[in-house]
Amino acid sequence: MAKSSVFISFDYDNDKGIKELLIGQSKNSDTPFEIADWSIKDHLTGDWKEKARTKIKQTDQVVVLCGQYNATGVNAELKLAQEEGIPYFLLRGYKDKKCTFPSTSKSSDKMYDWTWDNLKKLIGGAR
Repeated sequence: MAKSSVFISFDYDNDKGIKELLIGQSKNSDTPFEIADWSIKDHLTGDWKEKARTKIKQTDQVVVLCGQYNATGVNAELKLAQEEGIPYFLLRGYKDKKCTFPSTSKSSDKMYDWTWDNLKKLIGGAR
C-alpha cells in the first residue's frame, strides 16, 4: 500500500499519549501503510489556523482522535479539513472512557472503534 500522509488532530492538552500510540502503531513491522505525521507538535500562537490549514492541505487524510473533551483546536482542525475537502475519519481514542464527537463533526460522521483491523481499513479509505 502506498504511503498515506496523515494529519492527526488531537487534544494537545489531554490526548498526546494516544497520539503517540497511533504513531507507534503505524511503525509495526506488519503495517501495510505508513503514517507521515504532519500533526502540529507544539502549541501554536497567532495565525495557527492558517498554519494548520497549510499542513492539512498537504496530507491525504485527517485522523481525528476523539477523547473525553471537546477541544477547540480539534474542532477547528476538523472544520479546516472539511473546508479543504480532505477526507477524514473520527477514531475513538479510548475504550474505557466516554469519547466526544467534535462540535464541528457532521451528523453523518461516525466514530470508529480503534482496532487494528479498523485502522487499516480506514487508512485504506473504507468509511
